[in-house]
Amino acid sequence: MNSEARSIPFVKASACGNDFLLIDRALAPQDMAAFTRRICDRHEGVGADGVEWMSPHFSADLEITLINADGSPAEISGNGTRCVAAYVCSAQGKERIAILTGAGTRLCTLTSRRDSEYEFETEMGEATVQPEVAIKIRGGNVRSIPVSMGNPHIVIFVHHFPDDWQSRALEVQRNPHFAQHGVNVEFAEMRGKHDVNVRFFERGAGETRSSGTGSCAAAVAAITTQRAESPIKVHAAGGTQFVRKEGKIIFLRGTAHLICRGEFLVD
Repeated sequence: MNSEARSIPFVKASACGNDFLLIDRALAPQDMAAFTRRICDRHEGVGADGVEWMSPHFSADLEITLINADGSPAEISGNGTRCVAAYVCSAQGKERIAILTGAGTRLCTLTSRRDSEYEFETEMGEATVQPEVAIKIRGGNVRSIPVSMGNPHIVIFVHHFPDDWQSRALEVQRNPHFAQHGVNVEFAEMRGKHDVNVRFFERGAGETRSSGTGSCAAAVAAITTQRAESPIKVHAAGGTQFVRKEGKIIFLRGTAHLICRGEFLVD
């Protein structure tokens, strides 16, 4: 082993199959984006959808900086924030945890715990919903609803998920309209007034098994267009999350599971 090699400790956590590595930002290498790409690689690294870089903050329990698996920055992940809340709860026993994200402070309240699995309801702030727009892809236009949860989303309602929904989502992301900030894409299939199936294609990560902000975006778009009523169960490949709207504030409830701790060797 190279005598100059050092190791960086991490915790791996998953929220409904959306997995993250939690690392002390003080330990970050100079090129944080390159390191994030390396450690998130599912063949040559630990594997994750992104890294939540954690640091202390005077007005919150922790401040987090999210870097996606491809090294690009992101404002917030609802699931990543919940994973960090589980970490803080495990280490400190706190049940109400304020976490400062790139989209503002989010308050996570513990609702249940079983071994290494934690359920939190997170106050996600207000959503901004814009009028429906048409986005051109091969084969025609897709009707979609722009939603901001502190990060950008496009929600596309369908009767059935198309077999090629991933390639369609990628085409939407590559539209010049989203060139500056990128966009997260959700395909949503209504199951009733309080249930929706969703598939997620995220900036910097591609298809994910779940998304916290994406679940909120799909639910809010469904409420705004009168397809659904609060509260809403959002069903995805990684499990079910619960979204409710109280006044203008959106709340997200779901689980986070602490998987393992380890050390990643750095040359």
